[in-house]
Amino acid sequence: MNGTVRAVSGLATVVAALTASAGAAEPELVVARNGKTDAIVVVSPDAGLPETKGPGGQPARGADAKGTRNGEWLAAADLVKYVEMMTGAGTRLAATREEITTALKGSSPVLVVGEEALAAKPEWAKRVRAAAKKNPVLGADAIGLLREGNRVYLAGNNDEAHYFAVAELLWRWGCRWYIPTDFGECIPEAKSLTLGDLDYTYGPPFEIRGYWISWVGDNAGRPEFQRRNMMVTGSRGFPPAGHALGAYTKDAPGSKNTFNFPITAPETAAHVAGKIEPAFAKGQGVSISMEDGLYDSEYPGDVSLMKLQWDKYFMRWSVTDPMLELYNNIARTLQAKHPNSGGRLGFLIYANMTIPPVRKTKAEKSLFGMLAPIDIDPNHGMDDAESPPRQEYRDMLYQWAEIMEGRLAIYDYDQGMLVWRDIPNPSHQAFAQDVKHYRLAGILGVSTESRNAIATTFLNLFLRGRLMWNPDEDVPALLKEFYPRFYGPAAKPMETYWSAIYDAWADTIVTEHEHFAAPAIYTPELIESCRKSLEAAEKLVASLRRKSKPTRHEQQVLDRMKFTRTSFEIMDGYLGMARAAATDCDYKKAVQIGEKTLPIRESLTDWNGIFTTYRKMGERGPAWWPGEVEQYRGLLALTDGTKGRLVAKLPLEWAFRRDKKRVGAEKGYATQEVDLAYWNATRDKFTVKNRMVYPDEWEMLRTDLYAQAQGIRDPDRQSFTGDMWYRTEVELTAEQAAGKVHVMFPGLFNKARLYVNGQEAARRDFPAMWWHADYKFEWDVDLAGKLKAGRNTLALVANCEHHFGGMFRRPFLYALPGK
Repeated sequence: MNGTVRAVSGLATVVAALTASAGAAEPELVVARNGKTDAIVVVSPDAGLPETKGPGGQPARGADAKGTRNGEWLAAADLVKYVEMMTGAGTRLAATREEITTALKGSSPVLVVGEEALAAKPEWAKRVRAAAKKNPVLGADAIGLLREGNRVYLAGNNDEAHYFAVAELLWRWGCRWYIPTDFGECIPEAKSLTLGDLDYTYGPPFEIRGYWISWVGDNAGRPEFQRRNMMVTGSRGFPPAGHALGAYTKDAPGSKNTFNFPITAPETAAHVAGKIEPAFAKGQGVSISMEDGLYDSEYPGDVSLMKLQWDKYFMRWSVTDPMLELYNNIARTLQAKHPNSGGRLGFLIYANMTIPPVRKTKAEKSLFGMLAPIDIDPNHGMDDAESPPRQEYRDMLYQWAEIMEGRLAIYDYDQGMLVWRDIPNPSHQAFAQDVKHYRLAGILGVSTESRNAIATTFLNLFLRGRLMWNPDEDVPALLKEFYPRFYGPAAKPMETYWSAIYDAWADTIVTEHEHFAAPAIYTPELIESCRKSLEAAEKLVASLRRKSKPTRHEQQVLDRMKFTRTSFEIMDGYLGMARAAATDCDYKKAVQIGEKTLPIRESLTDWNGIFTTYRKMGERGPAWWPGEVEQYRGLLALTDGTKGRLVAKLPLEWAFRRDKKRVGAEKGYATQEVDLAYWNATRDKFTVKNRMVYPDEWEMLRTDLYAQAQGIRDPDRQSFTGDMWYRTEVELTAEQAAGKVHVMFPGLFNKARLYVNGQEAARRDFPAMWWHADYKFEWDVDLAGKLKAGRNTLALVANCEHHFGGMFRRPFLYALPGK
């Protein structure tokens, strides 16, 4: 039988279908109508109070209660709050034994919350508890919603779950919390609030569901937002897993430094175990997790284990086998000494310990691992054919799940684009796939490192919360209902606006992270599409702006349109700046756009601290947006006569050849005639998605976007690694060729060699992993005496060992003063 929960307004009716008990359908229970209600919310006198004031600023009922069940109290308080917000009718709160007894004797609607509901319906309480995940390691949640006559029972199997039960009812009545703080709160206005048949129990598959704010982000509204979106607010007994090992190994026998010590030496395990034994003996959780860096060792036992596998992600031998042996040895030592302590040891599966061990092994029972794939494609889901790295991560997940035997959690990153530019970085297209694998693998749950940074993450945390609660949640349906709730009359063009952005991320082949990838996703066409949609949306809310006293909902729509306009101007400004520099070598324009756009970002930060994170964190150096503007200012000085003058912009497109086996030098790629016959005949057949199968022939490639983003991949869709040959020609007059001429590669990854007119002119050293560079990525080569009047041939070979390759800013020739 189907039941209904309805919130009816003059604009819309929100109806959610439920599974009801067998039996005749009951008449609708009217909770509120036409601004009036006689409904009562019942909560135990023992429910704990987080504040000294209750709903509406009244003295909090149960203020002298002995309990500390804050979730239960907050559930009742929010139920009162939001019923009044929806209907204008204030429900009564019964929180003393006398009030509860009176309420239950009457005929008015009674909404019984938490322990009172469970106590009143013991058989139903068993069903609620039975809905929870079986045999939890840390603790599982379950909720129940039941209507019988004039009574509605709302409860969970623990204090936080009591709140989730109320949140479920409010959800069915149309309440949404899309973003922390009131900015993201969408509460419908209802003339009538009713309940039909209602009998629902549910338990989510994950014990851990939440996020924390890093990078000195703003925590405003986080606890409330998490509760309302079914997220757990604590670690639930999962042991700490932050970087900690260095404090224990720094004085271990044979230790050289934090990242180099005898990992598997018995003395090391004994040393670490001795330091943490007091805490473990008391049953406490302790982190023994690796520090934030890459490990090495010369200890013979470690070397033999490390050489079992090469970690291609971190360009060194994997330390998984030796490190897991260390952790197991520490755990065995402590478990043997304190078999009944219940102590837990947490560690990160991170950096060059991410790939599972080669040797078949199991983790000791006191070990709890958090898998943290920091450098594995954050843009695609595990089942996306465009991302072999993400499919590899899927395999790692299942292997680690088997090793950890139910004591594995995920530590992931949202925003996934770690060093970014305050422009949208949606992740639901990936997470919606991944969360199903997390459920199938039997992991404990997900703890996300977020920054809030709503200009970047927008709906990510909301959608993650819904998917962690129910991995089968219909994300397209959630998005479909979001636009009218959030943007009101501007819903349709704003759906077009955000759908264009989401489609671009869903369709991208970009598997890399950081701001250099932004132009590959935010194309000029996408920017113009968003501009038109935004302008159309603004026209639809123009009448609201002219109102002297807009309603709360109308003001929310205006604020959200202002946010989106500001967000768009940041997006448009950053991409305009990047293209002026990378495509046009117009550094004056790039600096002007940057100087204009950064204050817009400041205004967004001034408005609400949750919108960005950079201010408290600080932005120092070229990795960050102000540093990028400063870099362009320095390049401008080389071209505008301040320090040098522009001789020539080199071509935007260069001939290009892949050299997987690195044989191009002996084959004469620097000097041979470039044969583009195949390219010219077939270029229209190739797209960024199928260019991976391009044969061993010359082709053309832009210099303002790194190679992989243009489709330079291996046939199996892995990022191309190997040598990348670029060739171009430039005509110079005698005057241009003379003097102190330099070639500036303003954005170039990789080790490289430069040939000028067939002769090697320079070599560049560069770290294999690009993030160890200075984030300017410049290469300035002195060509004095190497150029000639007439045609000059330049050949660049970049040795790509990792997943960013080649040029991403157009090179140019400039001359310093003097002869």
